[in-house]
Amino acid sequence: MILNIQASQASGKVTAPPSKSMAHRQLIAAALAAEPRRVEPLEWSEDILATLDCLRAMGARVEQGERSVSIGGLDPFAVPEGTVLPCRSSGSTLRFLLPLALLSGREVIFTGSERLLERPLEPYEQICAEQHLFYDRQKDAVRVRGPLRPGDFELPGDLSSQFVTGLFFALPFLEGQSRITLLPPVESRSYIGMSLAVQRDFSIRIVSVGTERFHIPAKQKYRPHPVQVEGDWSNAAGLEALNCLGGNVRVLGLNQLSPQGDKLYLQHFKTLRQKKPVIDLSDCPDLGPVLMALAAAYNGVMLEGAQRLRLKESSRGEVMAEELEKFGIQSVVDGDRIWVQGGTLRSPTEVLDSHNDHRIAMALTLLCTLCGGRLRGAEAVSKSWPEFYDVLQGLGILITREPETESEETDGSGI
Repeated sequence: MILNIQASQASGKVTAPPSKSMAHRQLIAAALAAEPRRVEPLEWSEDILATLDCLRAMGARVEQGERSVSIGGLDPFAVPEGTVLPCRSSGSTLRFLLPLALLSGREVIFTGSERLLERPLEPYEQICAEQHLFYDRQKDAVRVRGPLRPGDFELPGDLSSQFVTGLFFALPFLEGQSRITLLPPVESRSYIGMSLAVQRDFSIRIVSVGTERFHIPAKQKYRPHPVQVEGDWSNAAGLEALNCLGGNVRVLGLNQLSPQGDKLYLQHFKTLRQKKPVIDLSDCPDLGPVLMALAAAYNGVMLEGAQRLRLKESSRGEVMAEELEKFGIQSVVDGDRIWVQGGTLRSPTEVLDSHNDHRIAMALTLLCTLCGGRLRGAEAVSKSWPEFYDVLQGLGILITREPETESEETDGSGI
């Protein structure tokens, strides 16, 4: 399926979807409490469904409503031998749950998409090696067996905060205290802050010693806590960006005091209006594609701290550079820096490609609202926001769907 997006302006009010990042954390913490509690509202994205599937498989009691879940009762020490956890393409699901899977002392098997199983897991592999735990990584699965023991854990601070969060979930259960040290440079501090906030809500005590060390007391229990999932600043950025392109969209349902790092888009969108803007992505890598798209329509940009864009659903810097060239915009990706040159956008004559990445699909759609374009693989938005294109149409963006001809079909990498 190819979307034909016509040049058109967005106008109206829209409520931001619930935060996927917060929902992952809140669902797992709620599952670990003895008594079920309701988590709402939820967007049934592929990533959230993956986390729910895995929590069910591990033994959580789950009752799914229209936009909510009642969940609880998961004992990570009682996960059955040979449990299979289907993570789909969700890095958060895999990395958040792997330490919990190491508590039972039984083999647990993680499966997922080819791209997911290519993404880094080295910190967990090192922990398993140091504690002489079973860890086997193949192209189609990761197999692990604990039991994980308390101790001192050192993690790279610039790879992914998801490894820290995974340990935050598991270590409080252990008989002895543990310590986590992040080796500098430390990025994605805001995501660590989100995890700490959720743990506090469920009565888990984690003591921060400065900004790079965490002390986790032993023998803790998750206490039931009803959850309201706040609005998603990451996806709200894609809506707010429409205003930067001439639209008139009011985004509702956002918590101005949120720990979500992607609320930085409010500041970064202003920076893009400068003559030679420079933006640091270290704490908000998910904003990379939308910032590159807006920079193409403005004065260009130099993005710093962009190295982790290579480790997402696609290699986002290189992919966006490839697609921006179809609009006549040149970009250079060099290590942790990305330069996007300002210029005059032209209507692309080639079909654009999402590269099976939801953030790429959304970013390219923004530029298509300016000069039109055809996008292959728009279905990728189902990973985080399945209703994205319906929302855009409700705001007045003109979108039609058309089948691919035989010459336009790919090997499937775009969907």
